[in-house]
Amino acid sequence: MLVEMTEILIKGLVLILLLMGAAAYMTLLERVLMARMQRRLGPNRVGPFGLLQPIADGIKLLCKERFQPHGVETFVYWFAPGLSIFLALSMFVLIPFGGQIEVWGHAVKLQIGDINAGVLLLLTIASLDVYAVVLAGWASNNRYSLLGGLRGTAQMISYEIPMSLSLLTVVLSAGTLSISGIVEYQQQHHWLVWTHPIAFVVYVITAFAETNRAPFDLTEAEQELTAGYHTEYGGMKFAMFFLAEYVNILAVSSIAVTLFLGGWRGPGNVPVLWFALKVAAFVFFFMWVRATMPRFRYDQLMSFGWKILIPISTINLIVTAYFVLS
Repeated sequence: MLVEMTEILIKGLVLILLLMGAAAYMTLLERVLMARMQRRLGPNRVGPFGLLQPIADGIKLLCKERFQPHGVETFVYWFAPGLSIFLALSMFVLIPFGGQIEVWGHAVKLQIGDINAGVLLLLTIASLDVYAVVLAGWASNNRYSLLGGLRGTAQMISYEIPMSLSLLTVVLSAGTLSISGIVEYQQQHHWLVWTHPIAFVVYVITAFAETNRAPFDLTEAEQELTAGYHTEYGGMKFAMFFLAEYVNILAVSSIAVTLFLGGWRGPGNVPVLWFALKVAAFVFFFMWVRATMPRFRYDQLMSFGWKILIPISTINLIVTAYFVLS
């Protein structure tokens, strides 16, 4: 028991450090890519090729003056950023990065927790993320923040249902709720993206809403709500929201890779590398969309979710169930 607990703690610590570093440098990558796509200069002053820019940004946020607006709900105001980053990191507990390796004669599985109902737990954690948005918007004593939080609640209902239905088609085909079991199914048969392209497209669309990214970044919407739910946040509290957004991008990309694109499986014996390359392709797609697509209006997102995504994902689930049971 002690050995198992120690292994879990070490894997958790390593995972947190890797995710924090990856999220920090994703900010640099996005700024560079958007600069190139818009034919302008990106960050290139701090360090060679601007590689030290994320470190400089982190130091700047760490050294900023702490402030708290008048009239805020103090506990909730401070609790919301921590909840946001905690939930973002929690999803990686269930995601497998590879099979089993041997370290100093001890077999180590490249997954922190493998439970039978892994897909359901992933959906549960993902659905809780909106609480951080709502709590931050409500506690800030700011009308723009409150509007951002209210948008988050209504937006969640519109995208969570089709996202869940799209993942249920994968569960039906694989015959298991275990995430590693779904990866094994794809190894023995085929990537599920080939048999469930509709579910894959629906999931990718809802993933943008899940992470509050353009074209569905309506909870922030700078031109309308200043900065939305985190208008009254600065310094490290803002940094926690900022990092949580990029960790969430990594999370939804990892879920897509795991459930639709065979997970860590690929040619050769380099599972972690294949997993990282697939996730990197998704991350690039997120940044590409942000640089090229305009923001949806709020009513357009609601209509798109209820009138298009939910009917399509429901029909797709019924058809999948028919073929699985027949």
